[in-house]
Amino acid sequence: MIQPFSTIFAPARLRAYAWASLVSQILIVVTGGLVRLTGSGLGCPTWPKCTEESFVSVPEMGIHGLIEFGNRLLTFVLVIIAGLTFIVIRRTVRAQRFGLTWPAVLLVIGIIAQALLGGVTVLTGLNSWVVGAHFLISGVLISIASVLVWRVYSPKHDPVSYQSVLIAWPIFVVGWVTVIVGVVVTGAGPHAGDSLTPRNGFDLETWQHYHSWPAYSMTALVLLSLALAWRSVSNKPASNPAVISLGILLIVSVLQAVLGVVQSNMGVPALLAGVHMLGASLIISLLTFQLLALRSRFKGIESSR
Repeated sequence: MIQPFSTIFAPARLRAYAWASLVSQILIVVTGGLVRLTGSGLGCPTWPKCTEESFVSVPEMGIHGLIEFGNRLLTFVLVIIAGLTFIVIRRTVRAQRFGLTWPAVLLVIGIIAQALLGGVTVLTGLNSWVVGAHFLISGVLISIASVLVWRVYSPKHDPVSYQSVLIAWPIFVVGWVTVIVGVVVTGAGPHAGDSLTPRNGFDLETWQHYHSWPAYSMTALVLLSLALAWRSVSNKPASNPAVISLGILLIVSVLQAVLGVVQSNMGVPALLAGVHMLGASLIISLLTFQLLALRSRFKGIESSR
């Protein structure tokens, strides 16, 4: 193989591509938030073309056209990264690629599905429910990319508390409930689309309270799981992947909760709403990491048999 190509497709690049997949999936949520928060959702008023005559934005469309078209271009970057990741995985020796192929394939399929739904979002005039579904698919792709990163590293660590393991799935489920309710809150608020987009009709203040309940419940579960895991690891608990995942998730969850309260009291300013979207993306990734970390062997399982 020609030298540049052998370098690009070298199995040694696998970790870099796995991280690139995760970072790019989070990045497109942030840029998608920029599109929505700047009122640029219809900067390109049609799809798949940007205008009736052009696939790219034209000067007359101004900054909104550039922002929307730039977000569309990022989809191609994601496809390239996912494609390179898949090729590198297939070039990796069989023993080292176990469990890696299906996340890579799902990322490619998911990116294409996400692009198509993005077209539906434009064609429906930024319907708040379609916009919300657009974000949730990104959340699923972030979770899949997190699985890919985890399996590339396959970290080994001391077993942790069985009770902590039992809490892993509730944390994951309650965390996703928090995200879904947050999507409903967004559809009721000022950043559901552009200024002319119909909202979903729900009372914003009421649903902000509904959003906080699972968020606080998830944070409490994470704190409990972290305490149980820390106590059960006798050798350097701070370096245990389960403890690390839960610790970072706890920190991000607390910061996200504080940010949510602040932005609610300030009338949901666009900048804080964008940071909140980034926080939600990080939480989705960390929910996946803690689930994977806690599915390893744990204390007490052998003695219970």
